[in-house]
Amino acid sequence: MTTFRPSRGLVLLFLAQALATGATTASTVLASLVMSGLGHEGLAGLPSTIVTLSAALSAGLFGGLMLRLGRRPGLVGAYLLGVLGAVLGFVGAWQRLVPLFLLGAALVGAAQGGYQQARYAVAESVPEKIRAAVLGVMMLASVLGSAGSGALSGPLGSLAARLNTSSEVVGWLLAALFLLLGAGMTLFWKPEVKTLTADKTPLRVSPAAVRLSDPAVRWPALAVATSQGLMVTLMSLTPLRAHHMGMDHVQVAGLITVHIAGMFGFGWLTGPLLDRLGSRFGYVSGALLLLAAALSALQSGAWLPGSMFLLGLGWNLCYVAGSKALTGFAGVQGQVDALGYLVAGVGTLLGGAVIARWGFAPLSLSCAVLALLPLLSAARTSPRNAAALRMAGD
Repeated sequence: MTTFRPSRGLVLLFLAQALATGATTASTVLASLVMSGLGHEGLAGLPSTIVTLSAALSAGLFGGLMLRLGRRPGLVGAYLLGVLGAVLGFVGAWQRLVPLFLLGAALVGAAQGGYQQARYAVAESVPEKIRAAVLGVMMLASVLGSAGSGALSGPLGSLAARLNTSSEVVGWLLAALFLLLGAGMTLFWKPEVKTLTADKTPLRVSPAAVRLSDPAVRWPALAVATSQGLMVTLMSLTPLRAHHMGMDHVQVAGLITVHIAGMFGFGWLTGPLLDRLGSRFGYVSGALLLLAAALSALQSGAWLPGSMFLLGLGWNLCYVAGSKALTGFAGVQGQVDALGYLVAGVGTLLGGAVIARWGFAPLSLSCAVLALLPLLSAARTSPRNAAALRMAGD
């Protein structure tokens, strides 16, 4: 059994990603409520759509930047871009300047397209047989960020009262602080020189060696994009439904906390399982959990937090399985992330319009059907193809 003791640099990356999760929890997850409070409930899904579409546009650019300059400059730049966006988003929401708020959302989204690729930097630094487990630990660390933003709900409420605004608006200011701290931590991270295969030998892949159409990339990309799209869509729009059901800010924040726990809290378990059982297990189990989450979202009461938890856990399994399979294919990682953000952006935009016109049920049922797509990834996954493609890049 391979033992792993993270370096100080990897711990810094883990903590930076935890802060990024806290920033997302404090700001963009509840952006639909901000938009509704600004008098545009019919466009409640627009901020999340802008965030995800901006991430889609920037992910490939940041991926290319990291190929040329290295992971650290790209990650630090992404965090700092997020700081600027979060500050602008706060000012825009506070002063009820919708265009400025949406500009801030766009910049935060562009930042996400960069700093979310830290998972590849982590995976590249450890042996192949424990990559999913280490990614799981990274996700587990993200619970700290979410818990931190939740623990600050009281002070956020007090500051919001002083500024004559809502806690959701002040959350954007907290996001700026978290992202600034994340940039500082990443700045002190020293990237690993080598990417390691299962036998601890260097893995070299030419950026031009692979394309999204290659089978070893196509099917993991489908699982990553599907899980990302469904997770962001339901995560962004379920709080609005909960608000319509009479839940207050604390209760809605509780739903998000449960969801984040599903996303990240069981990384200690899902990562080792994926290392042992393989990507197919992640695709199949993740798809079934996403299906259950979409169907249970139709219910009320205790079903709603249960749905949010299953949504997070199903995303975790599909996302980690796909991300591990894509490690080493540096030339397409940004493109795969861009695809996931694009699907999520379309989902939130259409989802907000569907809810406004027909209610939540059609959205939930559509998500249930799409949740089955990772089963195709499981059926078409071939470790032999992936190995051959990696060898072609040597």
